[in-house]
Amino acid sequence: MKIVYEVVRHDGGWAYRLGDVYSEAFPTHAEALEAVRIVAAEQQVAGEASVISYQDKDGVWRREYDDGSDRPEPEIVDSQWVGAPQ
Repeated sequence: MKIVYEVVRHDGGWAYRLGDVYSEAFPTHAEALEAVRIVAAEQQVAGEASVISYQDKDGVWRREYDDGSDRPEPEIVDSQWVGAPQ
């Protein structure tokens, strides 16, 4: 599974987003880019088997078993450089 993080202007600064969910705002583009690189790297680390509880987009709480081995493939899109001259 591939997930795409995008670095964007947000709330008077810079943030990264996944779908329609934004991170906190960072004062600079460089700080937001560093934060998303850390998050993306953590996506690659396999974890331990566990039961995960989360709230879905409709506000319903869900519980799932995760064996810790199914890691997504993160991609970072930097909106500052989209369409910039090569």
